[in-house]
Formats: sequence, C-alpha cells, structure tokens
Amino acid sequence: MRFECRGLTFTYPGANRPVLENLSFSMAAPGFNAVFGPSGVGKTSFARLVAGNGKQGSGWFTYEGISTILYSYNQERLPGWSSTGSHLDKVCPPGKEGLKQELIRIFDVESLMSSRFSQLSMGQQNRMNLIRYLIQDFDMLILDESLANVDEALRETIILAVKQIFPDRLFLYISHNLTEVARFCRDILILGHGENLVVRGRDYCQGYLPDKEGLDRTMLEIMNAV
Repeated sequence: MRFECRGLTFTYPGANRPVLENLSFSMAAPGFNAVFGPSGVGKTSFARLVAGNGKQGSGWFTYEGISTILYSYNQERLPGWSSTGSHLDKVCPPGKEGLKQELIRIFDVESLMSSRFSQLSMGQQNRMNLIRYLIQDFDMLILDESLANVDEALRETIILAVKQIFPDRLFLYISHNLTEVARFCRDILILGHGENLVVRGRDYCQGYLPDKEGLDRTMLEIMNAV
C-alpha cells in the first residue's frame, strides 16, 4: 500500500493565492497517518482533493493498493427521519453485523441506538457517524476532525481499537491536537506557511508504554516544522 502526492497546487476560484502550493510527499504503510497544521493552511482542502470531492488541482496522486477512499468529517449530519440504530442497520453490509456491534460497544453508544441524530451531543453525533464509515468497505478512510468533541480518554480508546481492528487500512487523521497526532500517528504531514514536511510520529498501539522523552522530541520536531 502506498499513497503519494506530487506537485499538488490548488487555488479556490477568485482567490489571489493558492491554498496548497507544490505539495509533495509519500506515505508507504497502512495505519494511522496524519495531516497537521494551523487553521487556514489547507488541511480540509487537501482532504477533499484526496477524496475526489469535485475539486481538482494541478499535480497528481498515486494510490497503490488503494481503491476505495471514504471521507468523514466533523459535524456531518444524518437525516432525522429515523433512529441512529436504523441508519447503521441500513448501511451495514452483509457479514458486518458483528463488527458493527463491536464498534457500538467500543464507541460507547449502546444506549443511543433508539435516539434521533439531532438528540445527540456533538461528540455522540461524531462517534455515531464514524461507525457508519468503519462498517463499510474501504482501503483509505480520511478522518477530518471526526472525533472532535469526544473526551480525550474515549478518543484514545477509539483510536487504539481502530488501529487494532483495521491493521491493513490506511487512515488519514486530520486534527489540531499536537499530542494526539504525535502519540498515535506514524507519518505526519505538516502543512504550514513554509516548506511542507513529513515527521515520523510515535505510532503507539494498544498496550504501549509511555515514552515521555521520545514524545517530547517528536512534538518539538512537529512544532519546528509548522
């Protein structure tokens, strides 16, 4: 599995300057990889280009071993005409019922299956929406602030569980949380106002032993690259 981007430049219609300019990098392994940077540097624009959501820029992408790309994002909404449990049932492919139930338990949403989406808190909505994507078939899943408004402890539980359940899939995790991307992601693409770099994260998995010194080094490297 390999995901590569070469010479990507993208400018919104009417804008004076590109939001992404001559972006090149490569990620050559499944697992959690990240896109990190301050607001306004083009993280979501980049995610939508990767997912092919109707936008095109110059440059090119290479996807080896990647056929199906899904894109999930913060504040994505489900229709209110049915319960959240019914929505999950409708998108759950044959043979994935066990996976769905496992994710419902890990994401701590068992008690919400009869609720309408609009009745849930922001964090509950994001958890429910992410399950909807994880039970579908995909090779790459983009998580654009998909766990926003979820408390830190549960977010860690979810990330570690997803890494264990889907070891052969590529995740592109977009977050403003420096500590989180440094701890749980492998390759971290830094989008800043200067040169774009890829920094190697700690890539912690379930059962990991905290490494404060190493984590501090990684976080410093990321901050120096922004």
